[in-house]
Amino acid sequence: MMNSGRDILHQTQSLCPVCLALVEARHVVENDSVFLEKTCEAHGVFKARLWEGRRSYENWIRPKLPIQQRFNMTPVDKGCPFDCGLCPEHRQHTCTAVLEITQNCNFSCRFCFAGAGPGNIPDPTLETITELLAKVHKVSPDANLQISGGEPSIRQDLPFIVARAVEIGFGFVQLNTNGFLLARDPDLAPRLKAAGLDSVFLQFDGVTDAVYENLRGRPLIEDKQRAVEVCVENNIGVILVPTLVPGVNIDQIGQILQFGLDHAPGIRGVHFQPVSYFGRHGEVPKDDSRITIPEVLKEIEVQTQGQFKENQFRPSSCEHALCSFNGKFIIGDDGRPSAVTTFNTCCCKPVQAEQGSKQARDSVAEHWKAPLKSIAPAMPAKKEDDMDKFIRQARTRMFSVSGMAFQDAWNLDLERLKGCCIHSVALDGRLIPFCAYNLTRADGKGLYRKS
Repeated sequence: MMNSGRDILHQTQSLCPVCLALVEARHVVENDSVFLEKTCEAHGVFKARLWEGRRSYENWIRPKLPIQQRFNMTPVDKGCPFDCGLCPEHRQHTCTAVLEITQNCNFSCRFCFAGAGPGNIPDPTLETITELLAKVHKVSPDANLQISGGEPSIRQDLPFIVARAVEIGFGFVQLNTNGFLLARDPDLAPRLKAAGLDSVFLQFDGVTDAVYENLRGRPLIEDKQRAVEVCVENNIGVILVPTLVPGVNIDQIGQILQFGLDHAPGIRGVHFQPVSYFGRHGEVPKDDSRITIPEVLKEIEVQTQGQFKENQFRPSSCEHALCSFNGKFIIGDDGRPSAVTTFNTCCCKPVQAEQGSKQARDSVAEHWKAPLKSIAPAMPAKKEDDMDKFIRQARTRMFSVSGMAFQDAWNLDLERLKGCCIHSVALDGRLIPFCAYNLTRADGKGLYRKS
């Protein structure tokens, strides 16, 4: 419908970024840009840029059928997002459980979800972590696990924590890290591999020291390269994770992808994270300080000279469509990517959240760990045909390109939040959607993080 010369595309709910009060919100389109707009009676009108291109927005949206049965650890009392645990209003399983084993870090980055830095905050004990792992596995036995922080590698007992997770039964264990100690400590990667680590989610913001000096406060490209090398040497899958910040590293999207291709199949892919403004960020976001998913996809195609194309990426079948994108590619013998995925703009059939959750978990567990070793066929009776070649390359040379647009207090959409499948583990064992767990209001005070 029309309203004062603007189209309202969707009605939803959000929170006031100043006081975190529940407010009504809407997706509105102006000059072909889609915004989330909301009004707080106490603090006024807020508007955040959400998407570029009305047609792109309408084509990208996918209806989703919520799961029918799922565990609940907390009752509905105040309503979303104040009852997380998960409560009965949540519509999706836990695909990835994020367990923070420390609030301390050896960096003090310009942007940090956890607001972590050098300090002496007491870490949870190995016994406490074991109890948390057991609680999560009991309610979400199929979930993938990401060990995070702070910087988890600063804990001396990290290999024991990885081993404990494997013993409890997690089928895929990943480490979220800045990679500094992996690069500097030659014994760390072998110990983590021996403990059962499958994958490293490596902070990787660019290919020049200038980017790291801006975002992380020090030159780091040599350490990043070395961290990749030691992981590959020890058969640990590597996912590069750039935080995309306008004016800092958007122009390096293509170079990051090329770095990934040059080090494939040891590097399993790239997972872009457009900057979101919660935790430590240091500014109230403006429209030009955000980059939206369609803008990222456009930059990918332009900066790679069409090696990756916009229409080769699609919305997730697991979380809300506006939250993410993904594409799968096979690296050919010539080193160039060939798309496995395509985007069908005509497919508006509702997606079963249950099915999407399983697909997402299985895809991450299969494609983000180290690849199977390529085995040359031993004098085949017939020449390898196209199907044989495809199967061989799919098993050994798959490359993932994806991205996640996390929500902050300015652009939070509770409908999206209810479909979240990435859940942080609170110290009492509750599972809280990642964006709710990390949400901070304008003055830095958190909704769930109390530090």
